[in-house]
Amino acid sequence: MAPMESPRAAARPGTLTAAPTVGFDLDMTLIDSRPGIRAAYVALTAETGVAIDADLAVSRLGPPLEHEIAEWFPAEQVEEMVARYRALYPSYAIEPSLPLPGARDAIHAVREAGGRTIVVTAKNEPHARLHLAHLGIEPDAVIGGLWAEGKAQALRAHGAGVYVGDHTGDVRGAATAGALSVAVATGPCGAEELRAAGADVVLADLTDFRPWWEGYLG
Repeated sequence: MAPMESPRAAARPGTLTAAPTVGFDLDMTLIDSRPGIRAAYVALTAETGVAIDADLAVSRLGPPLEHEIAEWFPAEQVEEMVARYRALYPSYAIEPSLPLPGARDAIHAVREAGGRTIVVTAKNEPHARLHLAHLGIEPDAVIGGLWAEGKAQALRAHGAGVYVGDHTGDVRGAATAGALSVAVATGPCGAEELRAAGADVVLADLTDFRPWWEGYLG
């Protein structure tokens, strides 16, 4: 699929003296965490006896964990079950998760141009770091626990001019930070939904990132 750009995205930042800092989401942007997350939910079901539909849960990754846990447990148990899921997570979710096509190359492309890369994710930061270390993906900074517009906090703090994500919440986070929104159609939101949400650029996946990035820098 050819990248679809807004007029803003097509403009070349010719006055930049260095490549901008680029932020990336984690789940379904850099990594396919569905196999591992599914395994963690299956383990939580086995432990609690609550029949979590793990396949449904992994089809809607993006929002904070508390949102999904609230679909299966009463409100008074959500905090406890979030803590239990997170305790199970390293044993079940890290090993099965995989890098998405083009993920490592996207990080390298930014670095080769003199830019910095950060990962900004709703996932709790220790688990995000475990995933990245396991897969050999090495951003300059990792910030966890931020969702949608809340991601703007970290994007601004690190001076990110571009944010890459797979969810409409990522598009909103980029817009709130005043960053260019580059969306990849590898998660729960399709290309048309991402465009409608205001993404400046929509790529099929991160294998399209390098050619877009090189054209963007001019």
